[in-house]
Amino acid sequence: MKAYPFDYIRAESVDDVLSALDRYGTEARIIAGGQSLMPMLNFRLARPEVLIDINRLAELSGIEDRGDHIRVGALTRHVDVARSPIIARHVPVVAEAMTHVAHPAVRNRGTLGGSLCLADPAAELPACMVALGADLVVAGNNGRRTVPADAFFMGMFETAVDDGEMLIEVLLPKSGPGTRSAMDEVARRHGDYAIVGAAAVAEMDGPAFRDLRLVYFGVEDKPILARETAAALIGQSWSPALAEDLKSTLAQDLSPNDDSQASSAMRLHLADVLARRLLPRLADPDGPHPSRTENESVSR
Repeated sequence: MKAYPFDYIRAESVDDVLSALDRYGTEARIIAGGQSLMPMLNFRLARPEVLIDINRLAELSGIEDRGDHIRVGALTRHVDVARSPIIARHVPVVAEAMTHVAHPAVRNRGTLGGSLCLADPAAELPACMVALGADLVVAGNNGRRTVPADAFFMGMFETAVDDGEMLIEVLLPKSGPGTRSAMDEVARRHGDYAIVGAAAVAEMDGPAFRDLRLVYFGVEDKPILARETAAALIGQSWSPALAEDLKSTLAQDLSPNDDSQASSAMRLHLADVLARRLLPRLADPDGPHPSRTENESVSR
């Protein structure tokens, strides 16, 4: 199937994009990597009158160390994020997540901003942004505004980017000396969207959790911060007794979806499995941890 006819604008600046968005309104769509939008066009699930191509906007690309945070342009390709030594050193949870994002061909074209603006509830990177407490910078004809990741993802395929606006960059806080992070997911095949996934960033005080942001994806219609579970772990060291209480605490945080991939009960079970994988890693990165194979057998 082929896409419906559309007009095409090749933007040369952010102002060009904003001008076009102002002119065409909701009939315009921005295209960067096109890894989600092109299939939607070809299956006629999307029918914009105008495509605004932002691939020439070098100002939206690149990864910079800005002292207390890392700036990543919205147009930065997945492959560049995955290979960046800056990301690996200062934001390791994103580097780990990139190994789960689709396949090499998709990573070569797909962009960080595209993934975040699509806001697929089963995608890895939105959850990482929430776990990190990242800020997302949005530009419009009235100027720029910074949106905390907690408020950016509003629902299934829905973000805080308003009509006439575009995401231009992401500001990621650096990992400090006591910061540890981990992420993992359960998917039917490596590279698929997750049935259930989790990303965690913790501040540790020795073996005890001083702060924890544990975020689940693929569970509800947006990334979910497990606040009650984190509160139960703050000030505690990881132990088998804590692990036993996890599932009941997670049930207070999560209202899992029930669909053809997994029942609500199965998703809650997988959330518990992932917590048991990730939290011991945060508490003791060098210690023995349950292998993925062992956990997969638990999940069946």
